[in-house]
Amino acid sequence: MPGLSHYLILSGILFSIGLVGVTTSRNVLKILLSLELLLNAANLSFVAFSRYNGDYTGQLVVFFVMLVAAAEVAIGLAIVVLMYRNAKTIQADDLKELRW
Repeated sequence: MPGLSHYLILSGILFSIGLVGVTTSRNVLKILLSLELLLNAANLSFVAFSRYNGDYTGQLVVFFVMLVAAAEVAIGLAIVVLMYRNAKTIQADDLKELRW
C-alpha cells in the first residue's frame, strides 16, 4: 500500500511537469493545461496530508481549489477564444502587444 511519501513524490513530479510547461510553452492552451497540473499537484498533497493526519480539512480545501480551477478554465478558454478571433493566433509570443 502506498504511503505518504509516494503521494508526495507523485505530487512533486506533477508539479515539476506543470512548472516546466508553464515556463517553456508558447501556446496559451498548453500554459492553461500546465496551470491545471500545478493545481492538481497541490490538491494531491492536500489530500495526502489530510489522509495521513486523519483530518478532513485538507479535502475541504481541495474542494474549493477545484471550484476556483473550474472558474479559471472557463474564463481562460473564453479569453483564448477572443484572442483567436481578434489576433488569429494563440501563441503567447505573438500576443506580446495587446493591440490587434
